[in-house]
Amino acid sequence: MANSPSSPNSPKKPKGRVEVAYEYCKSCSLCVGACPMKVLRISDGINPKGYRPSEQFTDGCTGCGMCAMTCPDAVLTVYRTSRE
Repeated sequence: MANSPSSPNSPKKPKGRVEVAYEYCKSCSLCVGACPMKVLRISDGINPKGYRPSEQFTDGCTGCGMCAMTCPDAVLTVYRTSRE
């Protein structure tokens, strides 16, 4: 098994995280639908403008940036690293 996850020769899988500028998110949920890994959701909390902002609720983000590209207000920042 040359490419098993524990193999030293296997490629590192990308790992990412999403930061949301909660005070500016309008809860349109376009990012939630665009995320191929389904790690985003609309939160239960309410921001100062009365909207429920999106949030990353679980691990699994690959840092692809699809969520940030679909956000009409550019409130998402995506960070991508390699897994150790």
